Amino acid sequence: MKRIGIAVFLMFLVSSHAWAEEAKAIKHSKDDKCPVCGMFVAKYPDFLAQIVFKDGSYAVFDGVKDMMKYYLDLAKYNPSKKVEDIDSIVVTDYYGLKPIDGRKAYYVTGSDVYGPMGHELIPFEKEDDANEFMTDHLGKSLMRLDGVTADLLKSMD
Repeated sequence: MKRIGIAVFLMFLVSSHAWAEEAKAIKHSKDDKCPVCGMFVAKYPDFLAQIVFKDGSYAVFDGVKDMMKYYLDLAKYNPSKKVEDIDSIVVTDYYGLKPIDGRKAYYVTGSDVYGPMGHELIPFEKEDDANEFMTDHLGKSLMRLDGVTADLLKSMD
């Protein structure tokens, strides 16, 4: 019985370590275009965002703002998919320039930092980094994925 408990504990440690790893971005090609604006995404690796579907298909974006437009109006941009079909959302951490889980990220709006499409939602893995960025770059608000609305995105265009 003791061995089973140790085995379960070790499995938990291994699996929790895997959860702590950075989000795995899909390898995009130089020909991939943002489905919202049509720009080639490879030109903007520091702002890259992705939605990966459970069937292995994906969409890549030149910035979080366009990804959010797609996410909030999936019926317009990809009528064959539903939000429930999404496996992962990956965004690029502004300071670390690494892929992070977009569902867990903190987003700053209204800053003096612009992305490829102008005003941008700037993503961070850590809330402390987002707060520091807000102070340094005149950010107006800090939110999570569920705080992003179509009205907010319209105000950023």
